[in-house]
Amino acid sequence: MDGGAPIPKSPSGVDDATPPEGCSARRAPVSGENAQILCDNLVRIYKTEGVEVVALQGLDLIVEPGEFVAIVGASGSGKSTLLNILSGLDVPTAGVARVAGVDLLTMTAKERLAYRRETVGFIWQQTSRNLLPYLTGRENVMLPMRLAGRGGGRRGRNARAQELLDLLGIGHCADRLPAEMSGGEQQQVAIAVALANEPQVVLADEPTGELDSDTADQVFAALRRANRELAVTAVIVTHDDQVSNRVDRTVGIRDGRTSSETLRRAAEDGEIIAEEYAVLDRVGRLQLPRDFMNSLRMERRVRLKLERDHIGVWPERPGDA
Repeated sequence: MDGGAPIPKSPSGVDDATPPEGCSARRAPVSGENAQILCDNLVRIYKTEGVEVVALQGLDLIVEPGEFVAIVGASGSGKSTLLNILSGLDVPTAGVARVAGVDLLTMTAKERLAYRRETVGFIWQQTSRNLLPYLTGRENVMLPMRLAGRGGGRRGRNARAQELLDLLGIGHCADRLPAEMSGGEQQQVAIAVALANEPQVVLADEPTGELDSDTADQVFAALRRANRELAVTAVIVTHDDQVSNRVDRTVGIRDGRTSSETLRRAAEDGEIIAEEYAVLDRVGRLQLPRDFMNSLRMERRVRLKLERDHIGVWPERPGDA
């Protein structure tokens, strides 16, 4: 579980604790209504040993259909909590969370099961959690289709499984057990499993975390191929710079809120240009990069000045009251 700043237990002791300051429901109308993923003022509070721990405190996120996005942040920043909510493994405390038009706060248990089987696909970091060891690669890919009653019978499921394995470049693993595959091959088969029921979104939690750099490149290439050729939206939580630097957009999370975004575009000569932005929410909050703050010794407050086309931000001057 991602951590956060512990706060005193609410007097009522109820699970739907009051969101932290700054997470009031009085906000402008939600934008991004046609987004594939929409989080607005998202809050998740856990209770443990008599205290409430705020893992997400007013997080905003919009992901458009077909995007390939990496989520990065320090341990305890809230990124894994976010992924668990988007995958249907966890339920938000407050705010808005929608994926492919599905409201994640109001789903019944039956709807949640169907959502996890058909709307999203999920890939764990640990290869052992993704595949059943007694099934071949093809059988592992066929299993989600069978559970969801999809695929048009055994012949159709078999054809779909082989098609996905071939697409990802691991058709040779169709008749192998997981123990007969390398770690990279297992993760690529896991991607095929996640794609089996034609989900609109694929979520991956550190999918290259246990792999060497060359093997990680192969797994990333498989995810990119799925994103481009199947038009599936992909969101990855990662610490791997080689992965986060090659996606369309990198979203940084700090202290339970979206803090920064790095956008990438191709120049006319083919060179990839990356530009980092601080994220300004609709209340007007932003988080300055911590290394910027440390370099200029910005702490409790800063000086501001409105210019014609920008806002100036300076450290507090010695002697300021």
